[in-house]
Amino acid sequence: MRIDSVRLGHYAVPLANPVSDAKVATGRQRPLSQIDVLTCEITTDDGLGGLGFSYTTRAGCRAQFAHAREVAGNLLGEDPSDIGRIYDRLLWAGASVGRSGVATQALAAVDVALWDLKAKRAGLPLAKLLGAYRDSVRVYNTSGGYLQAPLEEVKEKAGQSLGSGIGGIKVKVGQPDTREDLRRLAAVREHIGDGVPLMVDANQQWDRVTALRFGRAVEELGLVWIEEPLDAYDAEGHAQLAAALDTPIATGEMLSGVPDLVRLIDLRAVGYLQPDVPRVGGITPYLKVAALADHAGLQVAPHFVMEIHVHLAAAYPRDSWVEHIEWLSPLFRERLDIEGGRMVVPDRPGLGLSLAEEARAWRLDDFHTSKGR
Repeated sequence: MRIDSVRLGHYAVPLANPVSDAKVATGRQRPLSQIDVLTCEITTDDGLGGLGFSYTTRAGCRAQFAHAREVAGNLLGEDPSDIGRIYDRLLWAGASVGRSGVATQALAAVDVALWDLKAKRAGLPLAKLLGAYRDSVRVYNTSGGYLQAPLEEVKEKAGQSLGSGIGGIKVKVGQPDTREDLRRLAAVREHIGDGVPLMVDANQQWDRVTALRFGRAVEELGLVWIEEPLDAYDAEGHAQLAAALDTPIATGEMLSGVPDLVRLIDLRAVGYLQPDVPRVGGITPYLKVAALADHAGLQVAPHFVMEIHVHLAAAYPRDSWVEHIEWLSPLFRERLDIEGGRMVVPDRPGLGLSLAEEARAWRLDDFHTSKGR
């Protein structure tokens, strides 16, 4: 079996309502109104296909598309099962632009497509191909807890999420006035009760002193974790917080290079590592990071893209959390099931995803190459 064709797509998936986190509250970014997605569809000479994708939440997807287009020809004629060898070949094809950031995020869409194809060839869900430990994973909701929403709306959406079977709630913090964060957080905790898992996310907006004071102030709330309290690249600062607080620290989602995530592990800077498959460069590098995290005794809570991460969380030895954000759902025909606080691993081969017909309306660019051209 050989790769016969590769199709790339750039889609702009609109959000029903723009959202704002602490980066908007502090003036660093504008509200988020769409998710840009790079798709990769790989077809073999015997007609089997694999689907993968990467994404950006603001600028960058055009760059991902351009890089993927430049290296796509290296896939033609390759055995798609040789994922490691193909990944190295694509890295060397773009070696002059490095092994992190846009360069590897573009490769993520290709890598995910190859893993999807391999699982389909085996007739297994990706989680089963990797070696699943469980058939469902703990799930928490983020999309109802953004800062643009009034407190009453946050509370209402938290109740709706729990009523739909979701097991935990995450709310955004990191506003210029930390007292307002504490007020909103205490009200949400009172609303959902002490027994419901509750997380917070500051989106990198605190300095070390503010983060420490906040962490001490919320110890009594029994949070599952405090997410991104500091700049994503401040591994030493996260390590200091982790040592000083009882509440676990979670971070890693913004890191696009494996060495940066390994540094968090080596410094014991997190209780929950949050790698992101599209950002770190695909499933192949993600698995390397996950193996090191497990060796270090860490929990893993992969960021966003629940459509991919439900499989990887199910294949991690420790019972993980997956983030429920429905923003990419309109792009696909299929939906994920949630029961009793857990997301069920699809039983369809591969990722169990196919692009919806409605997605055509959001396609900004398209590229196709094949052995016959």
